[in-house]
Amino acid sequence: MILAFNIPTYLTLLRIALIPLLTVVFYLPWQYANVACTLIFMLAGFTDWLDGYLARRMNLETQFGAFLDPVADKLMVAVVLVLLVQQQPDPYLAIPAAVIIGREITIASLREWMAEMGKRAQVKVSQMGKWKTSAQMLAMTLLLYRDDLFGLPMLSLGYGLLYIAAVLTLWSMVQYLCAAFNAINNSQPPMEG
Repeated sequence: MILAFNIPTYLTLLRIALIPLLTVVFYLPWQYANVACTLIFMLAGFTDWLDGYLARRMNLETQFGAFLDPVADKLMVAVVLVLLVQQQPDPYLAIPAAVIIGREITIASLREWMAEMGKRAQVKVSQMGKWKTSAQMLAMTLLLYRDDLFGLPMLSLGYGLLYIAAVLTLWSMVQYLCAAFNAINNSQPPMEG
């Protein structure tokens, strides 16, 4: 099997390569490290949108790209949340971060399990999942930036959005689990008794 590399795949690989760069910049003893981290994270978010757009628009969707894109997203989210919790080790940040990371692991495992049973389409990305992703990406952007901007408390807004993202995360996880269990139950032959 030959892996197909195209522009969307290279953009996804760039997003993965930005993770160690963001981590190094995060720990730099530099006054503007938070601004640089925010810009790197925003660039990663833009590549996420762009690779999907180009793959659909130019008909460049591949199985490898479909696998790699969510992996890149989950890696970026997990690493940034761990960095943020390490920087501010309080339960108010750790709890929603743990919920979000736990959900990502659960849904990734669920998708793998459903794929083994030939029912991966039952756990495809939903509209709720897209809202959850938007809320958590905006929350992490604000939390990385931290400083007030135009008189607005970015850190407080980031916390609020992270809690909204955590609620949406749990809600979307329940939707995925229900869809998966319904697909499994509908495909099982009735038990004889």
